[in-house]
Amino acid sequence: MDEKRSSAGSLIAEADFDKEFVKRTIRKVDLRLLPILGSIYAFSLIDRNNLSNARVSGADKEIQLGVGNHYSLASLVFFIPYIILEVPSNIIFRRVGASLYLGTIGLLWGVIMISMGFVKTWNQMAALRGLLGILEARFFPACIWLISCWYKRAEVQVRLASFYLVSIVASAFSSILAYGLSTIKADHISGWRWILIIEGVMTCTLSLVGYLVIVDFPDKNKFLTKEETDLIKIRVENDRADGEYDSLTLQKCFKYTCDLKLWSFALAYLCTTTATYAYGYFTPIILIGLGFSVKNAQLLIAPTGISACFFALGLSKLADHYRLRGPVIVLQALMAITGLSMTGFHPNNSVRFAGAFIGVAGAQGNIPALLAYQSNNIRGQSKRAFSSAIQVAFGGIGGIITSLVYRQQDAPSYRPGITVTIALQGLIILLVGLNSAWFIYCNRQVRRGGKVIEGQPGFLYIL
Repeated sequence: MDEKRSSAGSLIAEADFDKEFVKRTIRKVDLRLLPILGSIYAFSLIDRNNLSNARVSGADKEIQLGVGNHYSLASLVFFIPYIILEVPSNIIFRRVGASLYLGTIGLLWGVIMISMGFVKTWNQMAALRGLLGILEARFFPACIWLISCWYKRAEVQVRLASFYLVSIVASAFSSILAYGLSTIKADHISGWRWILIIEGVMTCTLSLVGYLVIVDFPDKNKFLTKEETDLIKIRVENDRADGEYDSLTLQKCFKYTCDLKLWSFALAYLCTTTATYAYGYFTPIILIGLGFSVKNAQLLIAPTGISACFFALGLSKLADHYRLRGPVIVLQALMAITGLSMTGFHPNNSVRFAGAFIGVAGAQGNIPALLAYQSNNIRGQSKRAFSSAIQVAFGGIGGIITSLVYRQQDAPSYRPGITVTIALQGLIILLVGLNSAWFIYCNRQVRRGGKVIEGQPGFLYIL
């Protein structure tokens, strides 16, 4: 790919900068960008998934979440606005500014979480879950777009993994936090209500910090020097020639809908989110059904998330180093199939719990892997904004599928739901295989001089 030229016409490359300066600048970006976004998103996952902790801590009886399909419906209603609002959110994100936009979203959903602690009926809980979906729809795709604009393609998976897996570790410990909060018996407020109230307060506090700490896009940032900013922009421009912003319009949205690979990325993401939501929503309930106490069920969730973090981060480093996406995705999909099969169908409880470790590692690891797969194989900031929003929206559809196929009448084994989830992991493997065949063909055409990919001469797909 052509390197960017300076105003004097000479070629500028990353090699023209001192290596220590490059490392120091990237590390500065890493430390300023990833921890705060990962921390706020951690509370997004905690707030989204703590309905299961509230249920097993008493909400099932007090507001009848355990009656009929009340729990599944309260879980499902979150995803309707979550799906619809992804793309419109990214259209306005850059105009508002990252810190104001993301900080405000986090603050508002924290207020909603506090409000959930005072509901009287499951209908009120479901309504607030819908409002939570409206807000959280705006956060994750904006973060994916923002992060992908700061790094080269061969660096992005480990960064997305770091951002996402921070939230997984925090979410894993949330079960321990939830157990501790559920033991509070103050002012005649039930323990499950304290889970929601205090975690909502924590979300609000962290979001206020976000107003001060969250950084904007490279061309709008104020925390780097001019030389550091130039380095970041040159690295991105030389890597894929989309360092300059192009606005996302409705006309471009219609154009991007004709790119079939975007839909394959989104469908694969849907498939893996069914597994992550299944483990997030129903693992505590499955463990209780297997004979564990409420306390032990909440405490036993944490190790699965922690082990998944280390495994996925290690695979992400390998994927970036070797510039491979598809093989890692297939491996993790096979792990998810293995883990789900053990959890769903083995008669021994110890083996079923061991399956959760394998399944969670595979499913959670495929979240950043599939996001990087999408980000690496498109060009243009507007297309990146559109594609990330569509992909995350399909993840919301995965949440709806999970809510519908894990039915109350199938408790505690939920075997029909697990069967559907396994089949969808197989679909991931099929989609990656089809994409890989097409990418190999296109790359060969580029090398022969007969094809231009993504409107950029020399651009090659990453398999």
